[in-house]
Amino acid sequence: MKNLSRPNAISVALLLAFLLIAPVFLSTYWIITLTEILTMSLFAMSFNLLFGYTGLLSFGQAGFFGAGGYFAVLMLLHGPQSLWTALAAAMVGSFILATVIGWLCVRLDEIYFAILTLGFGMMLFTIAHNWRSVTGGSDGLGSFTLPALSFLHWQISLAHPKHFYYLVLTVAALGVGLLWRVVRSPFGLLLRATRENSNRIDFVGANVRSVRLFAFVIAGVLAGLAGALFALFNRIASPEMLHWSFSGKAVLMTILGGSGVLLGPAVGAAVFFVLEHVITKFTTSWMIILGAILVILVLLFPKGVLGSALDVLSRKKREPKA
Repeated sequence: MKNLSRPNAISVALLLAFLLIAPVFLSTYWIITLTEILTMSLFAMSFNLLFGYTGLLSFGQAGFFGAGGYFAVLMLLHGPQSLWTALAAAMVGSFILATVIGWLCVRLDEIYFAILTLGFGMMLFTIAHNWRSVTGGSDGLGSFTLPALSFLHWQISLAHPKHFYYLVLTVAALGVGLLWRVVRSPFGLLLRATRENSNRIDFVGANVRSVRLFAFVIAGVLAGLAGALFALFNRIASPEMLHWSFSGKAVLMTILGGSGVLLGPAVGAAVFFVLEHVITKFTTSWMIILGAILVILVLLFPKGVLGSALDVLSRKKREPKA
């Protein structure tokens, strides 16, 4: 398996260093914004594992995102007051859902897969919206206490934005590390081969459905984990988190940053949130302006912002030196 090239390793190290020291010089407003970006980056990267690497367009990724949020909050309301058990409940619950739904969905290809995931996603949304006794209905679940983070002998309050930011940064970094290991492994080669021509996978003795299911489950668990962080951060788990329009955000961020590029969705999330927060300061019609800017960006960078930049650098490296 190839290692990171030196320029890429330096870039990642600089990015991580910036994220580690960002709370020192950023205001609370931008710390909160950066926390949102990291959470949505993890969500979008889980979608990218399916779309960018496996070639599966899922419109139901928000179903696992929202379900993870509900599992975490329900654990805090009815189980131990522990952050670790809440996050574990989100991951285990999302794992079970992704395994069952994925087993049914990966049997189909292309648009049929997309429609089926959309159907399951809206089914989960309807359950969350109508099962008021458990989910709180349209009001969601918000009356819970955010527990302190227990680590060895320390108790760290997550009510402080900086503390929660570092929690999200740690989880997101671990998620990126897992995805990097997956896409750079022999299994990652199978994923890309499935995207390019699934019929050839059968010829090398691999089971296409098993490969897709494994990717689907990993993506579902990471989406559920991101949803748990989102619900804890916003102090509420609501049905809107499971709606197909929330899946659309993951699609947009992935295309904007670059599908099939590991950190592409993270760049897309950063561009999306920074533009949103800047534009809303000047006009109430921010959605029209933001939409126009995003259309221009997609047209200017057909492979995404990060994908196009990497493509230009790759072409320059291949050019013969005079």
